[in-house]
Amino acid sequence: MSLQAPALKNDRFLRALRRQPVDATPVWIMRQAGRYLPEYRATRQRAGSFMALCQTPELACEVTLQPLARFDLDASILFSDILTIPDAMGLGLDFVEGEGPQFARPIRDPADLKRLKRPDPEVELRYVMDAVRLIRRELGGRVPLIGFAGAPWTLYCYMVEGGGSPHLKLAKQFAWDQPAAAQQLLGMLAELVADYLIAQAHAGAQTLMVFDSHAGALSPLAFGELAQKHLKTVLDRLKADPVAAQLPHIVFARGANHDFGALADLGADALGIDWGVRLSAVRALTGGRVALQGNLDPESLYTRPEVLRGMVMEVLEDYGPGPGHIFNLGHGIRPDVNPEQLNVLIDTVHRHSAAINARPTLA
Repeated sequence: MSLQAPALKNDRFLRALRRQPVDATPVWIMRQAGRYLPEYRATRQRAGSFMALCQTPELACEVTLQPLARFDLDASILFSDILTIPDAMGLGLDFVEGEGPQFARPIRDPADLKRLKRPDPEVELRYVMDAVRLIRRELGGRVPLIGFAGAPWTLYCYMVEGGGSPHLKLAKQFAWDQPAAAQQLLGMLAELVADYLIAQAHAGAQTLMVFDSHAGALSPLAFGELAQKHLKTVLDRLKADPVAAQLPHIVFARGANHDFGALADLGADALGIDWGVRLSAVRALTGGRVALQGNLDPESLYTRPEVLRGMVMEVLEDYGPGPGHIFNLGHGIRPDVNPEQLNVLIDTVHRHSAAINARPTLA
């Protein structure tokens, strides 16, 4: 990587990912650059469309940095979308107001796989890599930059359903009725996701995160075959690249709370945890092999500040003293949250965790 980056001024996040001691628990928020911020809404309006916002590196950089100007966050995350890869594969992505993402050419038949393109991250997805390079430069070493991608199973679901779906009927039906074609598509996506993340690492990302937002829709048995083994392919590919292998890797398999031991065995440095399980339980089940990221209920940001402080403290106390915790919500921040609530959350995390981290760790 030719990028001449300044020294990192705040490395709490990277230290916690590697389960090293920190003075205070680091915190960042999924979707921290988003619609709850008036400055984001203004930039989005100026861009003209969500896709234009994602595909214009200068604007993607602008909104990535906006929350850092407001809040004492310990990490930034690339502003992009998990569906950039399927869009570059030729499915025709559009974001319909009030309906979310939709693909003009979804996958409904095994023959549809023949028309899929295999995008080059530095060609068809160059705008993402340019955004990563620009953001790293503009950050000036303030905090680390997280690069990310959607997991193979989650991308597969959007590609087969043609958009968001509450039950994933078509995605599951295709996997059951056309298992060879489904595995072919998932395998292709695993390779493309790995290539995309490796390119982000070379462009300057300092952590790589994989979002499997639809993992919880699968039974434990189906999860192993349709999601887990393809996540393993992605992580194995990252570890084989000399640049990506040096970065911490996070896997967030939302709702897949049935086997944390298997998730820890994937080889990621950290697991994202939703709010459906206690951090203390996951910490015991994983035996300290991985850092844990999470897991405050996003709806807690609607409560009174004093109630919110108490809920944040409960999450911190549940994890307890010792390294390896990154504070986050159990999913993304909601669009109608008052931004001032995030200041309450971040201040409470830093203040209360400093006291917790000063305690001796129980053997």
